[in-house]
Order: sequence, then C-alpha cells, then structure tokens
Amino acid sequence: KNNFNWGDPNSFSMEVELCQAFSEMLRGNIEDIDAGDREDPQMCSDYVKDIYQYLRQLEVQQRVFPFYLDGTEISGRMRAILVDWLIQLHARFQLMQDTLYMCVAIIDRFLQAQPVSRKELQLVGVTAMLLAAKYEEIYPPSILDFVYMTDRAYTPTQIRATEQKILKELNFALGRPLPLHFLRRIAKVSDASAESYLLAKYLMELTLLDYNMVHYNPSEVAAAAICLSRKVFSEGQWNPKLCYYTGYEEEGLTPVMEHMAKNVVRVNRNLTKNLAVKNKYSSSKFLRISTIPQLNSSSIKDFAAPLLGEARQLM
Repeated sequence: KNNFNWGDPNSFSMEVELCQAFSEMLRGNIEDIDAGDREDPQMCSDYVKDIYQYLRQLEVQQRVFPFYLDGTEISGRMRAILVDWLIQLHARFQLMQDTLYMCVAIIDRFLQAQPVSRKELQLVGVTAMLLAAKYEEIYPPSILDFVYMTDRAYTPTQIRATEQKILKELNFALGRPLPLHFLRRIAKVSDASAESYLLAKYLMELTLLDYNMVHYNPSEVAAAAICLSRKVFSEGQWNPKLCYYTGYEEEGLTPVMEHMAKNVVRVNRNLTKNLAVKNKYSSSKFLRISTIPQLNSSSIKDFAAPLLGEARQLM
C-alpha cells in the first residue's frame, strides 16, 4: 500500500489490475465454488465473478482517503463518537446491517469532499442514516423519527436541505461496495463456521469507528476480518483458494489485521468509551462473540502490539 500514491487515480487502477493478475496466476486447480449453483438463477453463477470484479473497480473509484479530516474542525475522535451513536440509533430502529455500513460510507465520502462545522456533524450523520435507510430498507424511518432521536436539535427542513447537499456532492452515487458484500462471498469460499463468520462481522464493525482505517478498501477489510477470525479459531491457513477468490495474500492483509486486533484490545481494556459495537455483539443474538476468551489471547495481543501506542497518538 505504501508504494501507491493515494492522490493518483492511476495508482488505484494499477492496484486493482495487479490483484486481478495475481488471482489469474492462481487459477490453476482452484475449486469452482459456484459450480453447484448453476441451476439456481438467483445465484447468478455465470456472472458472479464479473460482478465482484466490477465491485472491486467501484470501491476504488469511490475510495476514501486517509486522514481526510486533517485541517478541518472535525477530529477522528469526534467522528468515532458520532459513529458510536449511530450504531446505537441503528439498533434502536432495528435496521439492516447494510444500512449501517452505507451510512458510514456516505459520511466519510461527504466529509472528505465537503468539510462541515462541529454543529453540523450530527446533522450529517442522521441525514446519512436516512439516505442509507431509504436505499436499503423496505420501510425506512421517517424524518420525524430522526428529529425525535436528536432531541429536536434539527428540523425536518434542515435534514432535507442536508440530504440534497449530500446527494449533490456525491452525484447520487450511493452504491459504494460494502465490506458485507465481500464478506458473504469470502465466507462461502472459506466455508466459515457460524462463530467464525460472526467474529469476522464483529471485527469489521469495529473498523467503522476507526478513523485510521477509513482508507482501506471494503474488500480488503472483509478479507482481513475472515483471515484474523480463522486465526483466532485455528481454522487453517490462508490458502491459495482464498488468495484466488479474494485477490489478497495474507502478508498484504497483515496491516489491516493489526488494526483490527488493536480495536479489540482497546475495547477489552476499556481504552475507549465507544463500546456500542462490543455491547451489541455481547448479546445472545450474536452468540456473545465479543466476550469469547480467544479475544484476549496472545495472538490478538501480538497483532495489536505494534499499533497501540501509535493509535492513541493518531486519535
């Protein structure tokens, strides 16, 4: 990653091409995981590889840059507080997981293009949640629901105006690929257990709060989540099959896994007050995955060690 110029679109195109070339090199005797879906038209087995190749290109086109808040009134800590509150709001409304990830993606893409004041940050957050809900939900909450949840800090008129501003800035392009899109595919490739899949979801959701991880592509986050989850549960090595279908080698995923492990250690040691994700995944609905003893293991702590001091400074 460090060899790429974040401001140069050609560097991102080159990265995608390299990943695709790497995958093609591995094709060899790799099992076709879609072969059994030929008779099910809903699985789109004839097009699924093209679909994910397109998603890989789209995530690059709609990328988020690292440290995009530098020089603005908003800090990474303020962003984390907002996202933590939105996670609680999302749970209160019982919305789909995709809605939450899209909401955070909209916030990051908008804030890096249009800096806002501190007073407007929560307004951008609730408006992004409204937009994401309209996009993903069958029955999205109404504007009045969001007005109520902000204790009437904003009016419906303000929310509508911000909605127009965000849509105009993003050119109505809301379909940025989400980590969940890739996780579902990778889980199929890895034949992940229920516990492993839920842990990967937990690791991914913690990244939503981490300003230091905004620049990682959704496909990269999903692959790293499965890779680290497999390590925690000792479910085998990152094999050529996983390399082929994700386009990532384990070595390339190490920096992302270090950040994920850092996030786990921070919530376990109460080094952060933003505990909405941990509390959410401590419920029986999620098999209390955030409380499993393996998350206090030496493997997690070893992954986190290089970043703990640095993370505190950056936040």
